[in-house]
Parts: sequence; structure tokens; C-alpha cells
Amino acid sequence: MKSYTHRLDRFISQNSPHSISDTRLLVAQKRIIVDGLVAHSTHQKVTQFTPVELDGRCLQNNKPIYIMLHKPQGIVSATKDSKHKTVLDLIDHPQKEQLHIVGRLDFNTTGLVLLTNDGAWSRQISLPQTKLAKVYEVTLSKPLTDEYIQVFKQGIYFGYEDITTKPADLEILSDYKARLSLVEGKYHQVKRMFGFFQNEVLALHRVSVGNISVDGLESGQYKEFSID
Repeated sequence: MKSYTHRLDRFISQNSPHSISDTRLLVAQKRIIVDGLVAHSTHQKVTQFTPVELDGRCLQNNKPIYIMLHKPQGIVSATKDSKHKTVLDLIDHPQKEQLHIVGRLDFNTTGLVLLTNDGAWSRQISLPQTKLAKVYEVTLSKPLTDEYIQVFKQGIYFGYEDITTKPADLEILSDYKARLSLVEGKYHQVKRMFGFFQNEVLALHRVSVGNISVDGLESGQYKEFSID
């Protein structure tokens, strides 16, 4: 579901038999209730989650939905796919068809996937200006050295896009495993950053996005959460 903000008169015209010009009289007659209160202006703002009633009939009463999912390997980060099971197939929710994915993961990448019907929220956390940290655990084919830490901190040049990645924090957990924190999400960025060292990523797992963590969820499990 896409987020929107309408003026009350436009919302009424789109969701009832009344026209935009009718709304002024409906407001004067106190026949419209917006967010529990009698409407006071045709210019009032109505979002996708603003409850609206007309003559006692509910025109809208959507609730925001926020879901975190622990995506297993081999699941597509999509709402529909003709060949493979999708993240939506793992969710049993009465409004799941309203959900969209916030930050997709590759087919074989595991970990945190966020789904919501709140377009404004998903755009906000996806904006580069937000600088929301995304944390990954990475398993490599070759041993890691301290040089990786410095190079990742400086940023790595991607010639195809003619860009340099923003500074990233790398913590070496063992010879072949590391924890990486990024504030951006270029195409296959993690694999390409380690590719700078000709070091193949064998497994990639997203642990968290901002303060939202997949810890505590088994593979394939999901739960709703609040952003308040």
C-alpha cells in the first residue's frame, strides 16, 4: 500500500458519492468525523492511517503494520514469484497483501527483512540522509587481515558507478568471519567490497537495520513490532 496525504474534500470525493464541493456542507453539518473528532475544515489532511467516518459509516480505518522476518536461504525478497517461495509466503497475517518490502536481500542471503504497509516510514529509513546502519555477518573464502579494516574505513572505489563507498566499520571475528556495518546499500555492495581483495563471500547474514535486530528469531520466523 502506498502512503498518501489528501485534503479532506478530495478524500471524501474519492471514497463516497459526494463531490469535492459537497464536502463544505458536510463539514458544516458536522457529518464527518476525522480521527475521532468532528471535521472542522475541507482542507484537513488525511493520511492512509487517519480514521474517517461519514454519517456514521467508516470510510477508512487502516492500521500501520511493521513486521520483521528472519529470511532463510533460498527465499526470494519479493511479494510474488512464479518459481520460488517468497518472504510473503512465510507470513500468516490477514493484511499481508498490503505489505511491501523495505530493503531486499539476495536469494541466498539470510537475516533481517522488514515489511510494512507504511510507505512514509519505509522511505524514511531508506533515505541515504538517514544514515541508518545495516549490520551484516560475513563468511569469507580467504583469511582476513587488519588491512581490510583500514580499507573499508577509507571507502572502496567502484569504477562502474564511478563512486567511492562511504566509510564502513569492519570487525574481524575470526580468520574467515567478520561483522560489517554500512550506512548505504549499493548493488551487491558487501560482496563487491570484499571482492576488492579477491575474497569471495561464502555466506552473508543481515543482523540488524538501525535498532531493529533479527536476534531471537529463528530462521523463517517473523513478528510484528512497533515503531513508537
